[in-house]
Amino acid sequence: MGERAPRILLGVSGSIAAYKAVELLRALTKAGAEVQIAMTRGARAFVQPLTFEAISGRSVLSDVLAVERGEIGHVERAHEVDLLLVAPASANVIARLAHGMADDPVTAIALSTEAPKAFAPAMESGMWRNPATTANVATLEARGWTRIGPGSGALASGRSGVGRMEEPAVIAERALALFGARDLAGRRVVITAGPTWEPLDPVRLLTNRSTGSMGIAIANAAARRGADVQLVLGPTHLRPSAAVTVHSVETAEQMLAAASAIDDVDVLIASAAVSDFRPRDARASKLKRGHAGADVLELDENPDVLATLSARWRATRPGLVVVGFAAETEDLVDNAREKLAKKGCDLVIGNVVGADRGFGAGDTEVVAVRADGEQSFGPASKDAVAEFVLDQVVRVGEQTPRG
Repeated sequence: MGERAPRILLGVSGSIAAYKAVELLRALTKAGAEVQIAMTRGARAFVQPLTFEAISGRSVLSDVLAVERGEIGHVERAHEVDLLLVAPASANVIARLAHGMADDPVTAIALSTEAPKAFAPAMESGMWRNPATTANVATLEARGWTRIGPGSGALASGRSGVGRMEEPAVIAERALALFGARDLAGRRVVITAGPTWEPLDPVRLLTNRSTGSMGIAIANAAARRGADVQLVLGPTHLRPSAAVTVHSVETAEQMLAAASAIDDVDVLIASAAVSDFRPRDARASKLKRGHAGADVLELDENPDVLATLSARWRATRPGLVVVGFAAETEDLVDNAREKLAKKGCDLVIGNVVGADRGFGAGDTEVVAVRADGEQSFGPASKDAVAEFVLDQVVRVGEQTPRG
């Protein structure tokens, strides 16, 4: 964890699971972390600040307007912490974090700090499955937040289901692990992510369902692990953390050109869903119904971004690690293994996709296919899958001589 103890700001929100935050505080301090507590008003209805103060030895931040000894507590702490951990994270605080609210110490610090962020959801199953919560969670994950849980089991209502806050020991272990691996330090990682847009006319285009969320999760994780991350990102409303350098593109040709301009590449992770075809003649004006030729769409093949970059960079970077993605509707492993051979990959991450799974928010299940075997992982959050992918990258890199 470095030469000094990690400094964690533990944000406690209004959930019955707030009592577990006391045990979480003990687990973190026992592991050697310095922990500052911040509480929302809802949290104070479940646990008194004095309980946390007695264990942490520090005054609790509970009033966003408080000024002590000439300093604004939540502002100063935002610049001092190594990690913001919100646990429990209620549906309400997740929504306010996703929308940039800053009306209590927890949300104000979240908006101010540049430190890594993690959250442990805690709520009833119906609230967890609600589309609003799903969208808010996806927003936080796309911004680089690490999600821990939730688990399944007995809930405060007496029912059983998903939404239960992970056990404090699990949260502490996951949070402290964020200070761990810097195994990509000194490496330049190029990641392609998102869809491409191939214009048919000024209004219409050919594209796909990709949101770029998986590639963004990998980019955020690689940055946390010390890499110089260059993200070539197709059109999406999602954005990575500030530690990631973004090259925004629209078409497949632009994606290839932007990636090709990057030098000294150590790892290529091609997670983008690149359109295989583009309209042969993009119209200068909107194509109207009944227009001559409107019933025929002629297509040209787009360049193969993955195969082109792999062949080009391997010539000058002997230790290059190349990772492809295979989003398939059937024959997943066979198709991934075919891509492994045809496109010069060291590793292909395969996942089954369709109209109702694989793209956007929600858990993901993948299989890592190598020449010597395969390994399944998930279902798990995209953050967890990202760490799994990077673990595979590091393993391959250790077996590949560097020039």
